Amino acid sequence: MNITAARHVYHILHETSYAYSLPVHLSHQMLRLTPRTLPWQSCTSHGIRITPEPQNLRMALDSFGNPLQSFSLEKDHTGLSVCAESRVELTARGLPAATPPWERVRDAIDYQAGRYLLPDDLLATHYLFESSHVRIKREFARYAAECFAPDAPLLAGIETLMTRIFTEFSFDPLATTVSTPVTEVFAGKRGVCQDFAHFMLSCLRSLGMAARYVSGYLVTDPPPGQPRLVGADASHAWVSVYCPAMDGGGGIWIDADPTNGIFPDVSHITLGWGRDFLDVSPLRGVLIGGGEQAMRVAVTVTPAEERPGVLFQG
Repeated sequence: MNITAARHVYHILHETSYAYSLPVHLSHQMLRLTPRTLPWQSCTSHGIRITPEPQNLRMALDSFGNPLQSFSLEKDHTGLSVCAESRVELTARGLPAATPPWERVRDAIDYQAGRYLLPDDLLATHYLFESSHVRIKREFARYAAECFAPDAPLLAGIETLMTRIFTEFSFDPLATTVSTPVTEVFAGKRGVCQDFAHFMLSCLRSLGMAARYVSGYLVTDPPPGQPRLVGADASHAWVSVYCPAMDGGGGIWIDADPTNGIFPDVSHITLGWGRDFLDVSPLRGVLIGGGEQAMRVAVTVTPAEERPGVLFQG
């Protein structure tokens, strides 16, 4: 692995607000807004402010190991505001120097009756199957197979597929919604990062490889001479592909960003992962009442030296 010791420190402000046309009488919500701790990522400061003040605030890990906060609002309210603030340190993670042929990767975690799987391999099998936004279909397998030549190293195949999606698909925030099927994304070849991640996952899983959806943030830079815009960024999504260790050791995950055609490094901040977007939605819940609702989301990611400290503590 080619890893440097340089640290990159960022301040993240993620603001979500809801306005309701009628009072909400009861609301139960789940938050996934706490960056994960990873070998290349450390969350050194974090706080969440919720208005109105909630009842029954709980913290836990979900089934994928992501930090999770849940809360209830049991008094009538016509608005909800959630503000999460974090300070995160990143170091370069690098890429594996070599990966086995993709067919060996596929076969290593393919189901075979009576075969014992190592713990990392067994965990990876959770990401082999269809989920709410990821489909396994012949047309996805055919599309992906053109990127994975016989005996090609896994890393080369991932890069070819990622680059093909980046080249052939157009970023268009008006082309899709959160409920647009991945088959329609494939037909129109337009969408946003969530769509491209779901499509790449569909291609990989249709070839028999384990791949998960990663939710996080992308560090962006303003044009030269222009100030950084506050609240102009948004959450980001990419994919992670499993590579088992052929020597019996622990497997690794290789991240790939089809929206930008790059392998994530110090510009990608990881919140969490799951089978698809529904497993890692930043804010998700149920409520009684409310009528029509309007939602606003604003994300600002800045180098820490531009925003020393945090506004509040959790």
